[in-house]
Amino acid sequence: MGRNGNGVKPASKSSIEITFIYRGVRCRERIKLKPTPTNLIKAERHRSAILNAIDKNSFDYATTFPGSNNIAQFHEHGGLTVKTYLKEWLDDKEPTIKVSTFIDYQKTVNILTNQFGNILLHNLQRKDVYEWAKTLTCSNKRISNILSPFRSALDHATHNGILEINPIAGWHYKRIEPPRDESNVDAFNKAEQEAILNTLNGQHKNLIQFAFWSGLRTSELVGLEWGDIDFSRNTVMILRAKTQYSKKPETTKTKAGKREVKLLPPAIQAINDQKQYSILSGDRIFKNPNTNKDWVGDQQIRKFWKWALKRAGVRYRRPYQTRHTYASMMLSSGEPLAWVSSQLGHSSVTTTARIYAKFIPDSRPEAGNKAVELFG
Repeated sequence: MGRNGNGVKPASKSSIEITFIYRGVRCRERIKLKPTPTNLIKAERHRSAILNAIDKNSFDYATTFPGSNNIAQFHEHGGLTVKTYLKEWLDDKEPTIKVSTFIDYQKTVNILTNQFGNILLHNLQRKDVYEWAKTLTCSNKRISNILSPFRSALDHATHNGILEINPIAGWHYKRIEPPRDESNVDAFNKAEQEAILNTLNGQHKNLIQFAFWSGLRTSELVGLEWGDIDFSRNTVMILRAKTQYSKKPETTKTKAGKREVKLLPPAIQAINDQKQYSILSGDRIFKNPNTNKDWVGDQQIRKFWKWALKRAGVRYRRPYQTRHTYASMMLSSGEPLAWVSSQLGHSSVTTTARIYAKFIPDSRPEAGNKAVELFG
């Protein structure tokens, strides 16, 4: 077994051999250490840690011995850990998804590997995920956003024959929550809009005025190009979005997000005022005045936006509230719900109605009066 029967022995002048039993197979691996008495003791401790991990079903051969010829055979027989598999899955997934989506998946994988990384993939059970989900204090939506990529990754493992079944297939975790509050819709009123626009000038003002009167997402605003505008019909085609994570504009958030938006007079005015700054300098409509380069995402916009609201004496809300402001103005003025929904690029009218219900005027203000007359 090696030195004093401890599974450790000198292999050469510069390496030590470790022997251990893994999944019924005698394994021999070399580590690059001179076989001095001190290093042999270190090797024994390393071997003890390996045996302990094997006993706990958390030993990852690929992580411990990344260059070993034994990795392939043990992966085929279930020696793959959750951490190693999720990394491989994410690497395979990267070319097929948007950069912003990849960043979100990367964050999710980090959360999952911190919790389940050392568990062998074939040992992962639903109860493991369930017990962990119970400890989470975030919203049901956030939990769903974590479990959805995990479920997808495990589906991929079953389709490729790595797992026989997906332990969380068709399973969702939801705790009892109070009715959903849409208070994140915090629109700017008319006086606040005027105060903000009066504070700004030039390209900053054009961007925000267009945002208030077009309902575009911030990522759609910064990805807008002059070729998207139809000046004869006063419309704009929303074809792409630009986040700080992507090096170039990507597709819109949803399929419905690819849409034609009618430009109202204040939006047209903002576009016409912007011509002098960027129509000859490139494709992108809105530029960062400080650099005269394209905006790279909403983080840059937030800097001047925070300054503008403070100077205007307006309570801070994030730039995305300009989109909510547009929707609230349209709906409270009585514009058709279906039209507003299509302008916003929502996947369904139901989504628009749920988010902006309080801004939709009652179509039958007399409703209920007959009952009062009969029984009141």
